[in-house]
Amino acid sequence: MATTGKVQEQVLLGAWSVFTCKIDEQAKHAFEEALHDLVGVHYSPVVVSQQVVAGMNYRFFCNSKVVYPHSLNGAAIVSIYKPLQGKAHITSITPIHL
Repeated sequence: MATTGKVQEQVLLGAWSVFTCKIDEQAKHAFEEALHDLVGVHYSPVVVSQQVVAGMNYRFFCNSKVVYPHSLNGAAIVSIYKPLQGKAHITSITPIHL
């Protein structure tokens, strides 16, 4: 159990972490690697949640924007799996309708 200030946080194997705006270098790399060849929509990560498995699962809450003039902003959850060996890949993109 790790203590951070007044907040206690327990990390359980296989459990999702709480969303945080502190996106570490490994998470950034997985996001960029998985979305490298994606065209048509630009996703900007805002917060991330992680799950330790045989590798790492990530859920990024992102601002999204279709790549054409005067398109509207949106939001989506971009789910990514980064295996222990190999490249990160998108497992799902779920638009959030506000």
